[in-house]
Amino acid sequence: MNARLDRIGLRRFAGTGERLARAVTIASVSFGRSLLWLLAAVIVGCGVWMLLPLSKGNSAEQVKSEVAAVETAPSNDPAGSASLASEAQVPAMADLGRLRISSQTWRRGGLGSKALVTFTLRNDNDYAVKDVEIVCAFARRDGSHLTDRSRVLADPVGMRSRKTYARIPVGFVNVNADQAKCSLVAARRA
Repeated sequence: MNARLDRIGLRRFAGTGERLARAVTIASVSFGRSLLWLLAAVIVGCGVWMLLPLSKGNSAEQVKSEVAAVETAPSNDPAGSASLASEAQVPAMADLGRLRISSQTWRRGGLGSKALVTFTLRNDNDYAVKDVEIVCAFARRDGSHLTDRSRVLADPVGMRSRKTYARIPVGFVNVNADQAKCSLVAARRA
């Protein structure tokens, strides 16, 4: 009789074990499918993000046009002299002839997608400068142009001095970029 009860009890536990194994299998398959859907959604989202245009804050042409618009703004002063309000709006631009980049190098950072530029800025003017805008042009190994990235440096550079900027991030760069050449676009008197 004991043998018969053992067989009945084992059958009951065997059925429960099979159901439990089946439930675990279904749950793992469902979890695996949800992970695949999540991965697909992330890939599609990244693809859409890469296709979006750059923000207007990364454009060097916009900064130049805004400065030109402020400089050519008509004055309401009947005597023809500049008023205090227009002087506050127009930044005193520095002489770029006496401001130069004396040495520069670049490397990749951020898993190879960002450009980090190291350069020395030399100021031979009789005044300090600030808000220095640089534009870096990236090219392939054969010299063909890929992209331009700009950056405004708010740190002041003293008169008749030089300042080294180390690993300044200028933006995302193409995977094929092999060369970089940075140049000065604008600067203001400090």
